[in-house]
Formats: sequence, C-alpha cells, structure tokens
Amino acid sequence: MKYLLQKLGLFVLTLWAAITLNFFLPRLMPGSPADAAIAKLSQNGPVSDATRAAIEAQLGVPTGSMWDQYVAYLGQVARLDFGVSYTFYPQSVASMVSTALPYTIVLVGVVTVLAFVIGTLIGVAAAWRRGTWLDSLPTLTGSFLSTFPYFWTALLLLFFLGYVLHWFPTTGAYAATTTPGFTWEFIGDLLRHAVLPALTILLTSLGGWIIGMRNAMINTLGDDYVTFAEANGLRGRTIALRYAARNAILPNLTGFGLTLGGVVGGSILVEQVFGYPGIGYLLFNAVIGQDYPLMQALFLMITVSVLIANFLVDILYGVLDPRTRR
Repeated sequence: MKYLLQKLGLFVLTLWAAITLNFFLPRLMPGSPADAAIAKLSQNGPVSDATRAAIEAQLGVPTGSMWDQYVAYLGQVARLDFGVSYTFYPQSVASMVSTALPYTIVLVGVVTVLAFVIGTLIGVAAAWRRGTWLDSLPTLTGSFLSTFPYFWTALLLLFFLGYVLHWFPTTGAYAATTTPGFTWEFIGDLLRHAVLPALTILLTSLGGWIIGMRNAMINTLGDDYVTFAEANGLRGRTIALRYAARNAILPNLTGFGLTLGGVVGGSILVEQVFGYPGIGYLLFNAVIGQDYPLMQALFLMITVSVLIANFLVDILYGVLDPRTRR
C-alpha cells in the first residue's frame, strides 16, 4: 500500500504540472488566431478596431490577466469543457476529439499492442535459439526495418501498394461514397483504408521490440537461477517463459508503457501522409491554425494517457518484480 500511495502521489503531482504547462505553452507561441484571421481580412483593406474586437469575441479569445485565465482554465478542465475550436468554428473541441479519437485508438492502439506482443515473442525465441537462423533472421530484418523513419516507410507503401499496384486506398478513413454505420460494407471499407497506415506503424516499430527483448533475454539467460533451473531438468519452454522472459520483459514493459501512452497522440506523420482523420492529423491542423482550445485539449489527452500508462506499468512492475516494493 505504501508503494501504491507513493506512485499515486507522484501521479497527481505530475498531472498538475502537466496541466499547468499545457496552459502556458500555447500562449508562449507568437501570434494568435485573431491575428491570423485579421491578416487574411487585411488583404482586402485596413481592419478597424471594432472588426478586430468582433473577431476576438467570435473566436472566444481569452481576456483578462494570465492568472484569471489560468483559474478559468482549471475549472474548464475539471468540467472537461475545452470550448469551441478556432480553426473549425463553430464546432466544439469535445465533439471533434470524440470523432477523431476512435480512429487513432483502433489504428495506432491495436497495432502498437500487436507489435509489442509479436516483437516480444520473436525476441524470446531469438534469444533462446541464439546462433541459429531463428536468431539471425529476425534480428537482421528488425534492424533493417527500424532504420526507416515512419514517413519514409509510409511514402514507400503509399507509392507501391497504393498508386502502382492499386491494392489499397491511398487517403482517408473510408470512401466518400460509403455511408458510415454499423454495416459490413462500412467496416470492410474502414479496414481497407487502415491497412497501409497500420502496416507502416507495424513494420517500423516491430524491430525495436525484437532487438530489445532479445538483448534483455540473453543477459537474463546467463543468470544463476536460469542455470539452476536447467540443472533441475525443467522444460525449455518453462525456463524461457516463466523464468527468463518474466524478468527480461521488464525493460520492454517500460518502453511499452511510454508507447501505449502516446497512442492518443497518434502517429502524426503517418496520419498526415495518408490523410487519416485521427488525433495526430487533428493536432497538426490545430498547431498550424494556432487553435488554443484544440491544442490544449489534445496535449492534455496525450499527457494524461502517458501518465496513466506509466502508472499502470509501475503497478504491474510491483506485481512482476517484488523487489520494487521493498
């Protein structure tokens, strides 16, 4: 219980710091949404002070002292009220986030979990059969794939599988002619549009999990308790999974917590290349449009998801490794 309370207190303190930074960082950026709108209007002639005041009132630009804005912001966060989007006015931030979030969770979340599970299992097998083709083939392939950045792999798949071979759609989450709904036609269209971005994330992240788990597993296999288990005649699968892999997976588990927490942020470059309407695509447009309410909501979601994922990993650490509770 003491271990759990310490982690919970650290979680609350970090959450408050993240919320505070989330308030100040967008306001430190040069310019404002009202300046961008006035710059467009000024191309047709001078803009009066009354027009500027009307634009600021319409966009809901914050007024008053920084402290008053901060107090009001804390109240809005407590109510999960992030106002109206400047870029996509008059849509509310909550409606836009709720629309984009399922796409990112289904695409990036499922693929991230799948890459972790597959990469970890392959890493265990490669370490257990080190020196054989089962070790060299996945290791070399994973090292080769991990050298390619997300956007480069996305462009390659988009060009060859989308434009050259026409196997998969090249943009969007579903076709414009498809009616959204819980129908097999719509679900199939969603899956076809998600293949290329999902394959991009899987290929570029799989190598890191394989190599990380393999190296940690090899170090664990040299420990005395593994040698003792082998001397007692335990089966190889039991030693590999219940003894060696349970301890070797701890560093990978930390990385998985960070990666899983970043799922809410999505893969911005991948979603931008494929025009996939997830959180990453929405965040890119919010930054370009200096959309304070939308940026704050998305940054806060990303931060909270990372904190929650790390908190759960800390708890899981305590279950898997009793030494952390001492």
